[in-house]
Amino acid sequence: MKKLMFTCVVLFCIATAAAAADLTREQRAKIERQLLSELSPTVGVFDYVAFQLDEKGTVTLLGQVRDPNLKKHAEEDARKVEGVARVRNQIEVLPVSPSDDQIRRAVYTAIYSQNGFERYVQRAVPPVHIIVKNGSVRLEGNLANKLEYAQMEAAVKGVPGVFSVTNNVRIDAAG
Repeated sequence: MKKLMFTCVVLFCIATAAAAADLTREQRAKIERQLLSELSPTVGVFDYVAFQLDEKGTVTLLGQVRDPNLKKHAEEDARKVEGVARVRNQIEVLPVSPSDDQIRRAVYTAIYSQNGFERYVQRAVPPVHIIVKNGSVRLEGNLANKLEYAQMEAAVKGVPGVFSVTNNVRIDAAG
C-alpha cells in the first residue's frame, strides 16, 4: 500500500512539474503564429485585438472591440490553440455611440481615400485599425514607410469631431 501511495505521489509530482514547465522558444513561436492565424480573420478595421503569451502558456487578450460577440469569439479561438494553458480575456467592449461611428467612418475615409492607399483598401482588413471611444481616436497597425505614416497622421488630424489622437502605428522595418 505504501509503495502504491509513493508511486502515485511521484507520478503526481512529475505531472505537476511537466505542466508548470516553461515553454521553449519554439513552442512560444508556434503558439504565437497559431494565435495570429486564429484571431486575425475575426478582427475588423474598427476593432483591435492583441495578446500576450507568458512562459506558462497563459494568453492574455487585450484590445477593444465594438461587438461583445467578437470578445467571446476571440477567447474561444485562443482556447483552440494547442499549447494554450489558460486564457484571460481583458478585451474591452466599446460603448455604442452614433457619434463614434460617424468618426470611425470619417477617419477611415480620411486615411484610405488618400493617394497611394488604394492597395490597402483591397485587403480584407486594412493595416491601420481605427479605435474610437468617446471621440478619442487610437490608431494601431503598420504602414510601409514614413511618407504613408505622415500622410495618415495629417489626414486624421483634419477629421472634425475628434478630441484626441493616439498614434501607435509602426513603420515596417522593410519600408
